[in-house]
Amino acid sequence: MKDSKRTIDFIEAQIKSFVEDMRPPKEIRDELDIGFKYDKFTLELFEIRPHFELKDKIIHSNFARAKFIKTQNHWKVYWMRASGKWELYEPLPEVDHIKDFFKIVDEDKHHCFKG
Repeated sequence: MKDSKRTIDFIEAQIKSFVEDMRPPKEIRDELDIGFKYDKFTLELFEIRPHFELKDKIIHSNFARAKFIKTQNHWKVYWMRASGKWELYEPLPEVDHIKDFFKIVDEDKHHCFKG
């Protein structure tokens, strides 16, 4: 149990560092920011911004997901389609380490994550 908790804490620290590096400058974060949701096996990245008509309403728009498949010891990589459905990232649908997922999202060679 201890090792599992340490692994989760380590992954969470990596996620927080990646998201912090990805966030826009502080002066525009009221208009656009990046956030994440993480439980034991699933990470979702999303944009945070005011609704285009209702400025008091804040919306979260998912754009990337990594899901750890414990039995296969790898992460599945997903992107959010315009339809609102998650789809496997076909150029590289699986990675061994969460840092590999971060690299895919950061490089965004096929413009699936950042437009």
